[in-house]
Formats: sequence, C-alpha cells, structure tokens
Amino acid sequence: MKPILWITCKLPEEIVEPLKSWADVREWPTVEVNMPHEKLEEIIQEADILWTIMDNRVSRELLQTAKNLKLICNLAVGYNNIDVEAAKELGIVVTNTPGVLTETTADLAFTLMLITARRIIEAADEVRNGDWTYWGVNHLAGRDVHGATLGIVGMGRIGEALAQRAKGFNMEVLYHNRRRKPQAEEAYGFSYRELDALLQESDYVVVLTPMTPETKGLIGKRELQLMKNTSILINVARGGIVQEDALYDALKNGEIWAAGTDVFVQEPVPTSHPLLTLKNFVALPHIGSATLSTRKEMMEMNIESMHDYLEGNPIRHRVV
Repeated sequence: MKPILWITCKLPEEIVEPLKSWADVREWPTVEVNMPHEKLEEIIQEADILWTIMDNRVSRELLQTAKNLKLICNLAVGYNNIDVEAAKELGIVVTNTPGVLTETTADLAFTLMLITARRIIEAADEVRNGDWTYWGVNHLAGRDVHGATLGIVGMGRIGEALAQRAKGFNMEVLYHNRRRKPQAEEAYGFSYRELDALLQESDYVVVLTPMTPETKGLIGKRELQLMKNTSILINVARGGIVQEDALYDALKNGEIWAAGTDVFVQEPVPTSHPLLTLKNFVALPHIGSATLSTRKEMMEMNIESMHDYLEGNPIRHRVV
C-alpha cells in the first residue's frame, strides 16, 4: 500500500501530481482558506507523512493522536509551529527548508526598510485616495537610507546577505549575535556591538534572530527607549521577539520614528490590532520568502526529504 501523504494547503498541480506515483495524496482543496485546526486534528490520525505550513500548530497533544505518522515536512525555515521535542520522543522525523530563502528574505528586509523610511505606503494611499492636492516642502518627507547606520540583531545567513546589500547604500553596519563572527566582520566590514549599544547607535534596527526562549520579548519597552527618536525598527524574524504593546507605545509617543514588520504574534493579524491604526507603522502579511522561485525550491526541498525517507536514505533538511 502507498503511504498516505496529507498536504495541509493547496499546492500547484505540477508539484502534487508526480507525488501520486508513490503516495496516496490527500490535499486541502482550496487556496482561499487554509486548513482549520479541527481538520488537522482529524487528518493527522491517518497520515503517514504530513506536509505542513506555518499556520499548522502541531502540538504534543496533537502528535500523540497520530497513529501512523512517521514524517512531517514543514514548508518553512522556522519550525516553532511544531513541538519538535515531542516529535523526537515519538519517533517522528521533522524536516524544514533551511538556506533556500536567505537572499529572498534579505531582499524583503531591505525593501521594508526603504518603504518604511520613505513613507511609500502613505504616499501611494494618498494618490489612490485622491488626497494628492499639493506639493509641500516637507510633505511626506521620509528619512535617508544611504549613509545611515544599520544595526542587525541576529547575524545569520540572512543578516550577512542584508549587510552586503547595505554596503551598496554606503551604510555603516553593526551587528549583535550570540557569537561574534570575526571572519565575517573582516569579509564584509561590519562591527560587533552589545545589544544596548547597537540600539543606541543605529538609525535602522533589523530583527533577524530566531525565536527561542531567550529571544522571546527581546525588544521591549526598555530596548525601544534606548533607540533614537529618529530611528526605524524592522522585524522580519518572528512575531513575539518584539513586544507589540511596547512597540505601539513607542511609535505613538514618538520614542522611535517608524517601524515595519512582516511578522506578528497572531497571524493573520486581526484588523483591530492597535498597531494598524498608526501611520508610522508598515505591516506586511509574512511574505519574507514569497517569490515564485523560492517557494518552488522550498517545496522541492520538502519532496527531497520525503524521497529520502521512503528510500531509507539519510534524510536531508532534517530538524529532528
């Protein structure tokens, strides 16, 4: 019998069709709405392989109901939506898609810096809404990116790619990381700072650190108050690293100049969220890896892991 492969979202037909030669493929049928948790609770009981996305919360309690599950392939680099310790205890392999979205996410981080600094969303809305009625000396004036100081919190592969882009804008690049990277400092010309110093010196602070118990709530009221009142905070890492209530207060009170984020604690973010009422806040719907080529490569990496598992080979892209 073919193993049952449950796909929790609607994927392109050219990706799914070849899988049917070796798997009993069952797939959530629509792109308009992702699989609700109640359906996930149902299908995990019959799946041999589960192909998940970040919206799927795979808890210990859920894994304990899985009778046949042997492999979870998460269509993401992050995997904090899955209780990997529980999976390990239960003998369930978890894989992800590391490395593939480095350049794409760095592009998005730099884009978010530019659109936030130059007030692009406000300006575009003004045109669309018919509110562009005059030219003013400081009307919609933003802040320069070129020549400014960029502080990167979390200097992994995406951080290094962002630093390379910043050099093209003649930016001074500072970074804070759990471990210093002397070779990268020499190669790319950026400088290490303790977190407080980085926050105080930077015109732009970009959060790229993974979500861990140590980084949860890393940027809160105290940290935001260390930043310049002309500075901009960008988060393309994970919701919860920046404390959203503290960020709202800092933006509303002028403690920092603006902020942009691609991630929230609750996703999709409710339209009633206080941050969405602020003109100096730019929100994106978690699109860090959202280019056609990158998403295709991510899917192919998950399929590689499935083939490895089925053929009894060492499983590539394995988390646990």
